[in-house]
Amino acid sequence: MNPFTAHSSQVAALLVIAVALLETATPLLSAASVPPEQRPAIGSRTWVWDSLTFRPSPLGGRREVNNSPSATLRVFESHVTTLNPGLRSHAPHRHGQEEFILIKEGTLEASINGRTQRAGPGSIFFFAAHDAHNSTNVGDTPATYLVFNFQTALSATAHPEGVEAATASGKLTGKLQSTVYDWEKLAVTKTARGERRPVLNSPTATLANIECHITTLNLGETPHAAHRHADEELIIVKDGELEATVDGVVTRGGPGSIFFFSANSMHGLRNVGGTVATYYVFRVVTEQTPKAITP
Repeated sequence: MNPFTAHSSQVAALLVIAVALLETATPLLSAASVPPEQRPAIGSRTWVWDSLTFRPSPLGGRREVNNSPSATLRVFESHVTTLNPGLRSHAPHRHGQEEFILIKEGTLEASINGRTQRAGPGSIFFFAAHDAHNSTNVGDTPATYLVFNFQTALSATAHPEGVEAATASGKLTGKLQSTVYDWEKLAVTKTARGERRPVLNSPTATLANIECHITTLNLGETPHAAHRHADEELIIVKDGELEATVDGVVTRGGPGSIFFFSANSMHGLRNVGGTVATYYVFRVVTEQTPKAITP
């Protein structure tokens, strides 16, 4: 065989492969280049923990969840970070969107405007708009935590000096402050179906209101009959397995899985695992929250 002809054939084959790869990647690159607030709004959906792709990083690793608008949020961004021992998430920084962190595994130290507090699995960090913050893994093993960023129309103009400073100066009153909610210190109330831990219920600098509690359901139990409400709702499974039915569609998820219920969707939950199920509930109200639909 003529070496030149063989070489030309190989080059041609490589070009075909390169073009095919480029055609496959172009839509993904185009989608990534669209600003999050201009992407299609998400409706109700489920992110099952085992379906989230883990991508190693110099700090540990990351799992992407969502980065797009919802019916009531300008942008709902979520990801999962795994942080190796002794490392910090980033230098202390500030941003207008308000942020929640849920610790799945390990021990983190939250820094909020220079003050630090440590907490372990099950704990929640809230970082209010423009308060300086970061997280450091102070344990001996990797720490994994879920991150939820809520951006509204108010995020762009929320007090750039930070909610804490704005409150101290009297410019802001009655808004939720950056806080660490230590799992070990949350009050527990027994219920007919299991347990309940109230966490917070307050307006913030950018949200009309956010309510959070933690429910533990006994085997086979439901927290309530299927219902709908105008505020959007996040469910994050801590332990056990939940089945969610949303507008007739059934999905299941175990620890680390996330259920998102869009405004006015008909939804219900049930413990379908072999143990008690514990999960976080966040109900979010913004200036864009619609009127409730009568059942």
